[in-house]
Amino acid sequence: MTIRKGVLAQQMITLLQQDRTLLEELSASGELPSMDYHPRVRALYQDNAERLSGIIDRQGWPGRDAAGEDGCEAAWHIAMHAVFDVDFMQRCCVALKQAVGDSQAPGWQLAYLEDRMRVLMGQPQRYGTQFEIGEDGWPVPGEIENPADVDRRRQALGLEPLSQRLARLRGSPQGPSWRQERSAGPDRWRDSA
Repeated sequence: MTIRKGVLAQQMITLLQQDRTLLEELSASGELPSMDYHPRVRALYQDNAERLSGIIDRQGWPGRDAAGEDGCEAAWHIAMHAVFDVDFMQRCCVALKQAVGDSQAPGWQLAYLEDRMRVLMGQPQRYGTQFEIGEDGWPVPGEIENPADVDRRRQALGLEPLSQRLARLRGSPQGPSWRQERSAGPDRWRDSA
């Protein structure tokens, strides 16, 4: 059974809004940030992953035609937050790769999801989208597989060269502004963990 575009888009967007609302609520109450995975956050992320999993089982990745741009990006956020279930993230990568190949999802979503999954599995990332905070307080990319080819791989999925990304991150005199860049589009710092 395929879910109609408007309904699927609204489902994905509603799940993402619940995510953001919970994070704002917990931040306002002082419960976040936390050294541990907050149980309410984990429960919501698990529920959202189960919902997305069912959609993928029924009709594949909720891409542009099925869920619209916003619904497609909301699905990506849900997959990115499923750090507790690497097997699910792998399923999402397979489905998202198909959607990217069919022009139903932007390539940058696949780059970020695949890199996050690989980092969680202890493997080098392929696209340089996952950053760590360096000793100087600025972001530096985590280990990258075959770094000489990273810009070629990034370009294939619509990302700017890594050197330009790093220069932009370091361009702010008062330091990185993660929240401003968070939802500003492709190849922005996506601190979605």
